[in-house]
Amino acid sequence: MKKIIIALLLGFVFAAVQAQMDNPLKKGMPNTVTLSNGEVVYDLNGEWNSFVEAYGPWKQYGTHRNIIKITQTGSSFVGILMMDDEWYSKGWVSIRAELDKSGFKKVEMMTNLGTLESKGQISNDGNKIIIDNGEKRRMTLTRK
Repeated sequence: MKKIIIALLLGFVFAAVQAQMDNPLKKGMPNTVTLSNGEVVYDLNGEWNSFVEAYGPWKQYGTHRNIIKITQTGSSFVGILMMDDEWYSKGWVSIRAELDKSGFKKVEMMTNLGTLESKGQISNDGNKIIIDNGEKRRMTLTRK
């Protein structure tokens, strides 16, 4: 009997963990929005401090800081530079992305040399984003 109870308990715990991994965001959580289809995604609207690091073949471009304003409509957003910096002008579309319940579905960094298909991670509280293309450029955004 104890073995059956333990097996049922372990099965329940496994199912609960799996459900949490399948949809970590819940309606009403801070920094989230519920879409018309009922899916909950991060709400990234607002101003973000940006720190960009070039590495690999782009290392000579160094690092730079800026402020990015993210404007999100549904699950899509663009991030626009709010100031001129050494490489880009105010108003430059720096990032474009599509979100889903797990975070990023697709994310691109826009550069003078073209678009970089990238991977992104959003912190659980929705206040920090790291975008990296894996070979040239990493962008860290922190909510202001």
